[in-house]
Order: sequence, then C-alpha cells, then structure tokens
Amino acid sequence: MPGPAIRFRFVSVCAVTALAAVLAAGCGGKDDDEDKPKSARAKGAATEGAAAPAASAASAAGPAAGAMGAAAVTGKIVFEGAVPAPEKFKMSADAFCAKAHPGDVAKEEIVVGPDKGLANVFVYVKSGISGTYPPPAAAAVIDQRGCTYHPHVFGMVAGQSLDILNSDDTLHNIHSLPEKNESFNLGMPVKGMKYTKKFDKPEVMIHIKCDVHGWMSAYCGVVSHPFFAVTAADGTYAIKDLPAGTYTIEAWHEKLGTQTQQVTVGATESKPVAFTFKAGA
Repeated sequence: MPGPAIRFRFVSVCAVTALAAVLAAGCGGKDDDEDKPKSARAKGAATEGAAAPAASAASAAGPAAGAMGAAAVTGKIVFEGAVPAPEKFKMSADAFCAKAHPGDVAKEEIVVGPDKGLANVFVYVKSGISGTYPPPAAAAVIDQRGCTYHPHVFGMVAGQSLDILNSDDTLHNIHSLPEKNESFNLGMPVKGMKYTKKFDKPEVMIHIKCDVHGWMSAYCGVVSHPFFAVTAADGTYAIKDLPAGTYTIEAWHEKLGTQTQQVTVGATESKPVAFTFKAGA
C-alpha cells in the first residue's frame, strides 16, 4: 500500500488533468457540429458554400449590358422644293482665314446635292433601345481647319472623349452651348493645340461655335448608345449592328427641324427608312 507521499502525488496529477479538461472544453474544445451526424454536417457545409456565390453574383449584377445585333436601318434623306440660296460671308477679318478662302463662303446650313440628297442630317434611334452601352474607347474628333469646323455635324456616345484640334495657324475659340451638359469655352491660339472634353449626358443637339469667327458653327448629337449616323453629301445614311426590335428613328436638321418614323427589324434584316424635308414645313 503506497505511503502518504505517493498518494499526494497521485491526487495532484488527477486534479491537474481534470482542470485541463475543463479549460479545453471552455476555450476551444470540439465544435457543436462535431456532435452532429456526418450527413448533417455535410448538408450545412453545402448550404453555406452555396450562399456565398449567390450573394456575390447578386452584388455583381448591374444594369443589363446592351446587345449588338446584325440588323440595320438605312435610307436617304431628300430635300423637296426650291433650295434656298445659302447665306454667304467673307473671311477678310482674319488674314489666315482670308488666304484659305479668298472669295465668299457659303454657310453649311442647307446643303443639297444634285439628286436632292440632304447632307448633315443627324439620324439616330430615339427610342426602343434597351440595356446600357459603354462609351467607345476611341475619341470623337472635331477639327478647326481652314477656319471651319470638320465635321459640321457629328455624333458621339455619352461619356465618350471628344478631341478638339486646331489645325490652323490662327486663334480659335471653341464654345459649346449645351442645355443638359457642362459647357466649355476654350481659347486655342496655337496651331497643333488639342483639348479633350466629354459630354456625360445624352443631348440632341449641342451647338458649338467660335467666338472669334462668327461664321464657324457645328452641332454634336450625344446619345446613350452607338446607333446613329450623319447623312453624307448624297443624303444617304446607315445605322448598323442593331438588335432585332421596334424603334423610333429621328432625323434632325439644324434649319428644317425633326421628323420621326417607327420601324421593326428582324435579327438580320435591313429596313429602309426615308425622310423628306421641305423648307418652311
């Protein structure tokens, strides 16, 4: 039979072992799930694992991206009636401009080709587009060249960069006159100068002028998608890459106003939409 010293050591070891077991249970012992059957634990893990991707997908979902298609709307815009005589002006106030244009210069307000095609008409899908379309990476460009704007009428997507160039060896001042967007008024006295600006909101149309040369005028159509065109010298235009759908097409002219038509195109169809403008109509 052990002596008193041996019995004391045995009781002490047992007490320490019991205390360690209590501490382990309170500070990081086995998880409650360990008491569950394996099938229950697996079901819980699968549920938790599925919840995270679903939440992540929901948070990543934004507005539906706009689709590109293979349909098109094409046509020709003509002017009917007697073409009004264009207003003319002289550039003699600026020696550089006068050298570029020695005689009288006609304003680009109503430009009609020999077959009655009407140039400089901004044609775009006014309604029917769904989804969102990011602006193109490439910038739209307007150049001050020969003391006139090139192009006279152009379009761009809201948020797209606009490069403003001065190719003339004379002072220009480019002044935008929007109603919905932030305006700019920039002096450009040196040939080769360039500014880059943006119009963040759709707006049809924005007038652009030069405060130094009163005859200089241009118009920019800003839309929320890439489905627009400007008529060529013969009055023709083409709006391509449309998804199938029903659309309202609007044609805008700086002096002759606007017209609209509705058109439905299938997935690979090309539908003609023609407009006729008249002076004073």
